Amino acid sequence: MSTHHDHLLYIEDLGVSFDGFKAVDGFNFYLDRDRVHVIIGPNGAGKTTVLDLICGKTKATSGTIKFNGRELRGMKEHRIVRAGVGRKFQNPSIYEGLSVIENLELSHPKGRGLFACLAFRRTPEITAEIEAVAADIGLLDQLDTEASILSHGQKQWLEIGMLLMQKPELVMLDEPVAGMSVKERAETAKLIKKIAQNRSVVVIEHDMEFVKEIADRVTVMHLGHVLAEGSMETVQQDPKVIEVYIGH
Repeated sequence: MSTHHDHLLYIEDLGVSFDGFKAVDGFNFYLDRDRVHVIIGPNGAGKTTVLDLICGKTKATSGTIKFNGRELRGMKEHRIVRAGVGRKFQNPSIYEGLSVIENLELSHPKGRGLFACLAFRRTPEITAEIEAVAADIGLLDQLDTEASILSHGQKQWLEIGMLLMQKPELVMLDEPVAGMSVKERAETAKLIKKIAQNRSVVVIEHDMEFVKEIADRVTVMHLGHVLAEGSMETVQQDPKVIEVYIGH
């Protein structure tokens, strides 16, 4: 039996119902520090709902979500962000008309809110932070480029960079390589591994080749609960998993 001190994120018996339908039911999930943990499963398995529950977008009806020993359940979304949880949704929410550096700057905790923005000055420390993140996401040469002319992959990386500016301990990504070229997928795999050197990453993904590239651990969801968990090799050979995937 694991205690919540061993894990960055410790979820037990998590559940939520929408109009009597149990979208997530008795879900258990233990996330280690500095790991990439991928959640896979057929459509409707409840994967995105789990991320919604963790980041407070959806309120759980049962269970516990402990992050660094703190109960997130019932906390407001912005407080969960401040506690160190960063979430990237499927559609990028970058500021298309602003440059890469301005997008990153706006994501700095000190630059939040209009008045903070107006009073916000780029100090050498903040510039150094921005440049470090831009280097990680492969956009150091594009700092002055307007976001609207970036490629699809670069826009996704910029959004990941905007999350990293908030210094989260947990980064959650929903289908990060959807619509990307083969080359961009390879770059994204490298980026996710780099991010996980000093923080944990939870990824929802359909692309199995990509999952093999990045996953330290895989949880397979089906009908709102955990069907199997372990390394990619282990879950791929699990008869229950094969049945669910071939049955779809």
